[in-house]
Amino acid sequence: MASTDSQSTGPLTASYASPTGSEVFEHKLPSLPPQFSAEQKTSYLSALRSSVVKLQEEVNTFLTAKMEEDKTTAPQAAAKVDDKKEEENYGEEVVEDDA
Repeated sequence: MASTDSQSTGPLTASYASPTGSEVFEHKLPSLPPQFSAEQKTSYLSALRSSVVKLQEEVNTFLTAKMEEDKTTAPQAAAKVDDKKEEENYGEEVVEDDA
């Protein structure tokens, strides 16, 4: 027999922190009774899955915008890095001649 008292599950959260700022993403989840039926559990899990997908979309949108922001504020020196040379020397100690 299911109880009428509900159990708070707390929100689904994700947080981002960097030297330039932080962001918290949060979605509320429905309450779940301490003793629940299969239908209530299915409903709760469906809401959880939906919230996870929404949270992931929000985080991805935020991180994409953050990457674009970082690209525009990156120092000019970093923009001049030769990617092909960096890839060839990955994991190797490189001594460059100044001559």
